[in-house]
Amino acid sequence: MNGKKIILGVTGSIAAYKAAFLVRALIRRGAEVQVVMTPAAKEFITPLTMATLSRKPVVSEFFSSRDGSWNSHVELGLWADAMLVAPATASTIAKMANGVADNMLVTTYLSCKAPVFVAPAMDLDMYAHATTQQNLSRLQSFGNHIIEPDAGELASQLTGKGRMAEPDAIVAVLDDFFASQNSLRKKKVLITAGPTYEKIDPVRFIGNCSSGKMGFAIAEKFAKRGATVHLVAGPVHLQAAHPNIRRTDVESAEEMYSAAVESFTDADIAVLCAAVADYRPENRLNEKMKRENSEQIMLTLVRNRDIAATLGKAKRDGQLLVGFALETNDGLRNAISKLERKNLDMIVLNSLEDEGAGFGSDTNKVTLICRDGDVSGLPLMSKTQTAEEIVKKIVTMIK
Repeated sequence: MNGKKIILGVTGSIAAYKAAFLVRALIRRGAEVQVVMTPAAKEFITPLTMATLSRKPVVSEFFSSRDGSWNSHVELGLWADAMLVAPATASTIAKMANGVADNMLVTTYLSCKAPVFVAPAMDLDMYAHATTQQNLSRLQSFGNHIIEPDAGELASQLTGKGRMAEPDAIVAVLDDFFASQNSLRKKKVLITAGPTYEKIDPVRFIGNCSSGKMGFAIAEKFAKRGATVHLVAGPVHLQAAHPNIRRTDVESAEEMYSAAVESFTDADIAVLCAAVADYRPENRLNEKMKRENSEQIMLTLVRNRDIAATLGKAKRDGQLLVGFALETNDGLRNAISKLERKNLDMIVLNSLEDEGAGFGSDTNKVTLICRDGDVSGLPLMSKTQTAEEIVKKIVTMIK
């Protein structure tokens, strides 16, 4: 955590006193801390205390009534390596989940480009309420990290889940997160993503509905862990953001095959997420096909070369090969068969029988199947979260 810039958001909870211990723990680990307080938080702990401990003036209002100086939430959001909201009340969680930007803390959150960690603190019934749980799930679906509260005696003198996690536990979460950012440093990763288009003529093609969202999300997660990523992308409208990602755009299965085979020679990990066409037209017309008087036309297709099978045969000791399987029936059996036939180390099973999974959507529901027999079913979650779980699994397999 040494040298990391942390925004600590403090809200109006009795647990705000723990924020003082949090600041000290972060500073001791070499972090630079900027405290942002809601107006209600100042009723529980003074800005003077937090400013003294953080060695920075506390930010609370949009501007100073004395001289009109402006506190820029945009600059704060760009400055930070992470934002931690601790304690996070039910009210602030609801505002964050729904974009209610009526104070400096929430506007900073909405501007923040860095990972965000949320440590809830409230009474047990408030925490258990369906709206709070829905808001937490919503925040998680945006890629935020929720630090589960503890169970114990609460300010209401009831006993149950709702106590903010202890400062040392929260700092450990941040420590682990930053450590993971370099867990794949010096690793080279090949990822294929999106569909392929197999041209019939200059204006028509055989293709599929893959958006590329899953593959691009996986590429971003690998890059954030320090890996050098080569993303071979079919025709999609997505952009890769991380500077560690080198992108090669292709159109056809043959082009993707050539790019993947070449890149695999020095890759440590390959994740084949693309929905590659199995067949292509035998003859591609150079001019647009005209409509004929006949009721039918015959289109002869030939098989494309199999990227996964080729890489599986070429795989050397130390390389990790992960494939995807999209199934409509007998998903588990078909996926295991594909894993074995193509010499994969893991296969990610998508089933179109699961609502919210598959092409085009922002969510996915997958099962991770490893060569050693381990099978892990993940619940429906955002593709960003799904990508995080896939990468975590791959990291454990490398270790």
